[in-house]
Amino acid sequence: MNRLPIGIGSIVISKAGRDQGRLFLVVGEVDDDFVMVANGALRKMDRQKKKRRKHLKPTGTVVKAAAERLAEGRPIEDHELRTWLSEEEEKLVQV
Repeated sequence: MNRLPIGIGSIVISKAGRDQGRLFLVVGEVDDDFVMVANGALRKMDRQKKKRRKHLKPTGTVVKAAAERLAEGRPIEDHELRTWLSEEEEKLVQV
């Protein structure tokens, strides 16, 4: 199975489930099929959602600051997460 280009720090759009169409940040990898996502509002960092990679569409944006902090084990605040996602949402609306 081809692995989708979704890694830690990637901003993705949910393609399936109750959260369909919402933006999320990938905050962890479980295995080849699953990742952990959060958006700082519905799914906060302390209650991340386990999601299949095939149910996520990558936007092509990677938040390097988030990826670096997660790799170092430092926490990400929910308000920072919401800020990064709102900036990405503005880009998507303009296109």
